[in-house]
Amino acid sequence: MPDAHELSSGLLRVFVEVARLGSFTAAGTRLGYTQSAISRQISALEDEAGTPLFDRLPRGVRPTEPGRRLLPHAEAVLDRLEAARRELADLRELATGRLRVGAFATADASLVPKAIAAFRAACPAVVVTLTEMYTPGLVGRLRDGELDVAILSGDGPFDGLDLRKLRDDTMLVALPAGHRLARRRRVRLIDLADEEWIAGSDRPEQTLISSCLANGFRPRIGFVARDWLAKQGFVAAGVGITLIPSIAAESVRPDIALVQLHPDEVPVRAVHAATPAGVALSPATRAFLDIVND
Repeated sequence: MPDAHELSSGLLRVFVEVARLGSFTAAGTRLGYTQSAISRQISALEDEAGTPLFDRLPRGVRPTEPGRRLLPHAEAVLDRLEAARRELADLRELATGRLRVGAFATADASLVPKAIAAFRAACPAVVVTLTEMYTPGLVGRLRDGELDVAILSGDGPFDGLDLRKLRDDTMLVALPAGHRLARRRRVRLIDLADEEWIAGSDRPEQTLISSCLANGFRPRIGFVARDWLAKQGFVAAGVGITLIPSIAAESVRPDIALVQLHPDEVPVRAVHAATPAGVALSPATRAFLDIVND
């Protein structure tokens, strides 16, 4: 007797049908084979099993002792394969699955919530989770396989990621509602030379206004507030001014005025949807990318 046997699923399916119906002919009719084709497949399975699986009787067939022992295992194997096929079909059709999204804070003000709402409306059975952090942390999560897709800002480095540019995010100046420049449509940096700034760092090169430094502008940073809602609180209280990304403009509190910078001076950053490079994207990830890119 051979040391090991390969019991193929196709032959197991024929075996189970013959055992249930007790006839090669009936099984062939059910499965769309001739009686002789069923007989050949059962013989092939018996060769693989190394033992007869059916007694051939004058009226039909009956499982042998090894055949009776094999039957529940064959049924279990076929049931598991059918469950796997259903699960894979559900994933393809977005009837199940998960989507792990990451984003930086201001993207979560409007862009990401709208995309997730549209995705959940289209794919309600997919479980969506959200991780919010700065772009460098999101890049690490993507590379480690802990996120499926992330919304990133800036120019990287983004090694090991596939990027889809969503938009250019221009910066707006946020002023207290009663500020002397609040009613202006547009300002220049020189107009803001004496202002006190609320920034995410006390080092201007690490803030949203970093691109303005090339013009010789040096903001006077009064307070450091990393959370963009906190920055708005300081501005609304009249403590200073700050920059607000246009991506979050529609969610700015009403007691703050947003004013454009001159086109020659306005800071701009790219916003990308990123996925790990070289990784097969899930159907849910592909569907989300289509939605967020609209």
